[in-house]
Amino acid sequence: MKQEDVEKILKIGVQLSAERDFNHLLEQVLTCVMELANCDAGTLYLLDGEVLRFKIMRNHTMNVYAGGDGQDPDMAPVPLCRENMCAMALLEGRTICVSDVKYCCEYDFSGPIRYDAMTGYDTRSMLAVPMRSREGNRLGVLQLINAMDENGNIRPFPENMILILESVASQAAITIQNVRYIQEIKELFQSFVRVMSTAIDERSAYNASHTRHMAAYGNRFVEYLNRQAAKEGKEPLFSEARQEELLMSVWLHDIGKLVIPLEVMDKPARLRPEQHTAFLHRMEVLRLRGEIACLSGRLGAEEREKLTRQTREAEKLVESVNTVGFLSDEKLEELRELSERTYTDEDGQAQPWLAEEEYEMLSIRKGTLSKEERAVIEEHVVITGKLLSQIRFSEELSHVREWASMHHEFLNGEGYPNHLTEKDIPMEVRIITILDIFDALTADDRPYKPGMPVEKALSILEIMAGKEGKLDPKLVRQFAESRCWA
Repeated sequence: MKQEDVEKILKIGVQLSAERDFNHLLEQVLTCVMELANCDAGTLYLLDGEVLRFKIMRNHTMNVYAGGDGQDPDMAPVPLCRENMCAMALLEGRTICVSDVKYCCEYDFSGPIRYDAMTGYDTRSMLAVPMRSREGNRLGVLQLINAMDENGNIRPFPENMILILESVASQAAITIQNVRYIQEIKELFQSFVRVMSTAIDERSAYNASHTRHMAAYGNRFVEYLNRQAAKEGKEPLFSEARQEELLMSVWLHDIGKLVIPLEVMDKPARLRPEQHTAFLHRMEVLRLRGEIACLSGRLGAEEREKLTRQTREAEKLVESVNTVGFLSDEKLEELRELSERTYTDEDGQAQPWLAEEEYEMLSIRKGTLSKEERAVIEEHVVITGKLLSQIRFSEELSHVREWASMHHEFLNGEGYPNHLTEKDIPMEVRIITILDIFDALTADDRPYKPGMPVEKALSILEIMAGKEGKLDPKLVRQFAESRCWA
């Protein structure tokens, strides 16, 4: 073996071991083997069930370069039958070398012959090297065409080259298998994350599509940012790895909600069901007592009708404020007046029409949650951080825990749980926060409000960025421009 060949083999080993992108790896394998064999054309097949599928094709003379970009060449797969040279090599686990296909009757070369007739190409020498995993399982085939001598003339593949190519093919097979394992592990983890995210969303009827929407918007928004950077002649803002890390953070940002009580997370009204029932029962009791007092002569008919009217008005008031998104000063005053109204119970004790806790809940100015309930909800980001701290993320995903548990922080320090400010909030977190707020505003499955029109939601984001200083103004503007939700 020439020193030059040794150096080529070592170089190939370094190149293959460094490559982690599967499509690029396949391209590297075929390119390196063709260079080592000094041949004009080649094909890399991978086994798929009972057929060999074309993955990479190269033909220097015909200027054909197919595959390598994730799209398989548009060629019919090769059945695993003994008539096909490449299939036979894989079936028997041996390298097959043919000096000139035109004089070989052992295998079916009708395909190359037809190709030559259509294109004018001259297929002669061929070599098929099987690739097997370290366990000996069939993996694929490297098929090389037309070995060339130093003067560029077609010649048979040299015998001394076969062992070298088999060695490289073996190394390539192991590398392909390793990269496949890495991809399978990554896909398994990603599938697990999506399952967990779906479980969180499905746990609440009011949150069924939240994370999925955020991931879709986020992916399109990042692609928009990269396109804009390209237009400006800049490097992409997000590499593939950084984009994956951001989206993983989106998928996991609400995992802490797994332990939040549903009666808080899914609370559609200010009053809890038992409080609402108790209030309505109290009003009904007051009306019945009025009826009894009227029948016994202790209460006049007009007073009874007045009592009935007042209890109905009280019920109407409570119903009107129980689920409304925002309470006006007028409604708050009506509630205060109702809370001061009393009746005398059977023991002669004065009792309020509206219990103190009911009044406190109904007086919540915005939303349906009390201060204590909101604290329980806000705890989900802390729990998210605790849960994700139990996962050993790879280096490429090392920021997921941090980014996922910071998505409720605001640039002006008014967020939670740590009241971080602009200098402490990475761009990825700022993006997740915008996605989270936008989907919350536009979602039509929330218990306390109908879905908001997109333009109104964008207007609120602009206010939060400009007037309130909570969000990143540039990112909000770019988000609006991207129309990534459409």
